[in-house]
Amino acid sequence: MHTLRIYLTGSVAIEHGDLLVREKQFPGRQGRIAFVFLVLNRHRSVHREELMGAIWPNDAPQQTDAALDAILSKLRSLLKSVGFAPGAAGIQVSSGNVAVQLPADAWIDIEAAANALDEAEGALRRRDAPPPWSLANIAVVISRRPLLSDVEAPWIESQRSTLRAMQMRALQCLVTVSANNGESALAIQHATEMVSLDPFKETAYQLLMKMHAAAGDRAEALRVFARCRELLRDELGVSPSPHTEAVYLEILRAEAS
Repeated sequence: MHTLRIYLTGSVAIEHGDLLVREKQFPGRQGRIAFVFLVLNRHRSVHREELMGAIWPNDAPQQTDAALDAILSKLRSLLKSVGFAPGAAGIQVSSGNVAVQLPADAWIDIEAAANALDEAEGALRRRDAPPPWSLANIAVVISRRPLLSDVEAPWIESQRSTLRAMQMRALQCLVTVSANNGESALAIQHATEMVSLDPFKETAYQLLMKMHAAAGDRAEALRVFARCRELLRDELGVSPSPHTEAVYLEILRAEAS
């Protein structure tokens, strides 16, 4: 029995065995938005008004109800096209609510990334060496992909923020695994990506400073602190936290000894 696989990040797609629905086969931009929103909320029913607000946050058509019905009908057809009968997978509408019905074992990329990240962090706590690396990489690869890159809406930006936070956690796992394996160049690479992803996250600077120092390049570690201090001063009008200062002073003392 083939597992239904749904990709919400990158190019939206549905895969079931040899059958594949690509992004261009979805019922337009609104169809993709509706599908992503329903799958992200698949464990609950969504009121029609909520779904319409997600699809058309600013520019709803005059005949919104009819437009929504047409989108839902086309999404039902998409799920049928990958081999599912209406009772196995589809779009249910009742009492003004809409819900996507998926098989219990359906694989959804964002959920898979979250599960892999939880397992990676758990494996690190248990000091299981091999699994964290592959699991964290799964989370990084998926969370790096854009979500509905051609659409702007508050709920989409909220989900993008969740993906960025997931990516930061997964990169931190990779930094830890790389450092534990003595792979300083990789640890620095992942920590640098953390700083680029969230330039105001001081814990990322702390990690990068520590990785440079562990690699024997204390001068670069101190330059990282200087960049952090300058950014916080110029953009936020604040100084680095006591924890960041403590990392800096520890490296500075080691440099002087």
